[in-house]
Amino acid sequence: MSTKAQEVALDQSLVHRFKNGDQAAFEEMVSRYWDRIYAMVHQLLRNPQDAEEVTQDAFIRAHRGLVNFRGDSAFSTWLYQIATNLARNRYWYWWRRKRDKTISFDQPVGDDNSTPLADIFVTEAETPEDATITQELVDSIADGMEKLSPKHREILILRNVKNLTYEEIAEILDISIGTVKSRIARARESLRSKLGEDFQ
Repeated sequence: MSTKAQEVALDQSLVHRFKNGDQAAFEEMVSRYWDRIYAMVHQLLRNPQDAEEVTQDAFIRAHRGLVNFRGDSAFSTWLYQIATNLARNRYWYWWRRKRDKTISFDQPVGDDNSTPLADIFVTEAETPEDATITQELVDSIADGMEKLSPKHREILILRNVKNLTYEEIAEILDISIGTVKSRIARARESLRSKLGEDFQ
C-alpha cells in the first residue's frame, strides 16, 4: 500500500469516526493537516497573520461541512479546496483595495510577494519594463479574472500566485500533469480574450 493510499485510508477512518460523534477524530485531522494548509495559504498571501486566520477559517468550515462530506474526493483534496477558496477571496479583497494605484507590470504583486505582475498576466504587447498598468487595465484584469471559470481562475492562482509546481497542482486538484499544463494555457488564453483590446 502506497503512502498516499495509507493517508487516504487514515483520513477515511477519521471522517467515519467524526461522523459517528468522535470529536477527537477532528482534532487528529487538524494536527495532521494544519502545517500543510498553513504553508499553502502562506505561499499565496505571504502574510503570517492572514495565513493563520485563513487556516483557522478553513478548519472551522471543514468542521461544519464534514457531516455532509460524501467522500467523492479525498478529505485532503476537499480541505485544500476550502483553504484555496478562502485564500483566493482574501487575495482578491486585497487586490480590489490596491487597484486604485497605477503600477507597472514588473512591480511585485505585493510588499510580501515578489511575484511580478508580468508572471501572472502574460502579455505580448510591451515589455514588462515599460508597460504601465492604468487603473482601467487593473480593473479589467480583476474583472477578467472574476469572469474566468472557477477551474481557470484557480489554476492561474495556484501556478502564478502561489508558485506551485505542476506536480503539486496535479496532486491538489487530482488531475494529471498534462491536464495541468493544458488548463493553464487555456486559462491564460481565456483571460487574454476577456481583457480584449487592453490586453492585445
